[in-house]
Amino acid sequence: MVPNLNSVKKFFVFLGKSVFALLEVMVFAVIPRPQKNVAGEIVLITGSGSGLGRLLALKFARLGSVLVLWDVSQEGNEETCKMAREAGATGVYAYTCDCSRKEEVYRVADQVKKEVGDVSILINNAGIVTGKKFLDCPDELMEKSFDVNFKAHLWTYKAFLPAMIANDHGHLVCISSSAGLIGVNGLADYCASKFAAFGFAESVFMETFAKKQNGIKTTIVCPFFIKTGMFDGCTTGCPSLLPILEPEYAVRKIVDAILQEKPYLYMPRFIYFIVFLKSFLPLKLGMLLAEYMGVFNSMDSFSGHKKKD
Repeated sequence: MVPNLNSVKKFFVFLGKSVFALLEVMVFAVIPRPQKNVAGEIVLITGSGSGLGRLLALKFARLGSVLVLWDVSQEGNEETCKMAREAGATGVYAYTCDCSRKEEVYRVADQVKKEVGDVSILINNAGIVTGKKFLDCPDELMEKSFDVNFKAHLWTYKAFLPAMIANDHGHLVCISSSAGLIGVNGLADYCASKFAAFGFAESVFMETFAKKQNGIKTTIVCPFFIKTGMFDGCTTGCPSLLPILEPEYAVRKIVDAILQEKPYLYMPRFIYFIVFLKSFLPLKLGMLLAEYMGVFNSMDSFSGHKKKD
């Protein structure tokens, strides 16, 4: 049977593109990827009133970006706004917004479009953690986890992605978690919401790729615990391979990934290896590894953010 010429052609096109893609990966494994210029870009950061969001804002301020800061805490957000101006931001706009409320997200998004312009880099960073075992976690807290950690991404994408597509220019950044890749004892609701955020961001990435909307970039970030206060009290049984991350290091890696337009960033690097092992290790061996690394006890001393007096 003579093979269909179109099928043969399709195969060789695929083969050629695959070879080129592999060569590109090999080159950039040795030579750093070129970084894009974000001066003048309108960067919206959710959860900017403290922690990782605040540090991301300061980093983009130093890069000359126009900042749009969203946080449920007006006081914390205004403090970030002040710090960003001192860091040299070309423009800073602070909005009080509860990202868990769909109507509020759409209302504030419309305000941003009128007062600032089209957002070109959207960083979904806002997040909460209950730190409770599944059966000990009240329904309303689990629902809140999904509203903030996942559903907010739906509403912000709906609000800002259409303009990015129209301009053929934009960057969607999802701050998920290593707990969005692997289930963690004591983090059932958090893991579920972060798995959802990861899957959603990856699906939208696939949609834009399939539609050849090449101007829309995506970066999905999956870090281990970061010392921002959110996971105070958490531990790691293997700090040499799975350290609790310093915020400055995490922010530097995240911004570098955005500037280099990397689709995925896992921190620390050992997370890549864990995900690889998860795909083929026998279950019992995987459980033994998790036990050895202290995963089952990492949340035992969780305290979370300390409440202000």
